[in-house]
Amino acid sequence: MKINLNKIAAVLAFIIGAMAVFAGGQVLLGKLPDYYVINWLPVYNYTVGILTVCVTTILIWSRHKLAMPAAIATFGVHTLVMLILQTSYRDVVAIDSIVAMTVRMTIWIIILTMLYTQARRKLIS
Repeated sequence: MKINLNKIAAVLAFIIGAMAVFAGGQVLLGKLPDYYVINWLPVYNYTVGILTVCVTTILIWSRHKLAMPAAIATFGVHTLVMLILQTSYRDVVAIDSIVAMTVRMTIWIIILTMLYTQARRKLIS
């Protein structure tokens, strides 16, 4: 039985994107956590979450030729935001935000690995 890694990767992308939409959406709706929130971070979380759920997940699920570039771009933007948080906002960013970004980056590395592995399998067969 061949496991379709693209489908698993798409489900992971959907879950991590939906979590970002929920987390960002809660703050945007006024439910503030008990720590300082950097004003642009919930907007980022919500926007990238929506793009992940509505675009990247669909590209991955359908094995579109833009699936890998979209996944790389998503990972790249998370990495860039993490660098910004760790440099410019080091003294004010909440540990919860750093943990969330670390989880996102880790999941996207797993997704990229799955997409790469699936593409290699396709080339070999």
